Amino acid sequence: PPMASITFETADGRRIVAPNSSGTLLEVARDHDVPGIEGDCGGVGSCGTCHVHVAADWLGKTGPAEDYELDVLEQQPHFAPCSRLCCQIEVTSELDGLLVVVPPRD
Repeated sequence: PPMASITFETADGRRIVAPNSSGTLLEVARDHDVPGIEGDCGGVGSCGTCHVHVAADWLGKTGPAEDYELDVLEQQPHFAPCSRLCCQIEVTSELDGLLVVVPPRD
């Protein structure tokens, strides 16, 4: 599988680096116990508990949210143009070095 190093910045400003990652960003976050990323729906894109902000310069590589994903994201208190559900982002080698920020969970 394609591998990449992914950095998660937590709501309290800590950085968790996940080297040699594969799968979805949700799976990577779970494997590295990233706080604030839950994935209550099991990664099907319906709950919003894995909401992250993708660093602006990476949005071209991750792609924008699909309509069904936006329906969930727009319900989130910290929704922004760079919002994505990390269960919907598959790790590719192009994402090596990706930074995602976990917004506060109200």
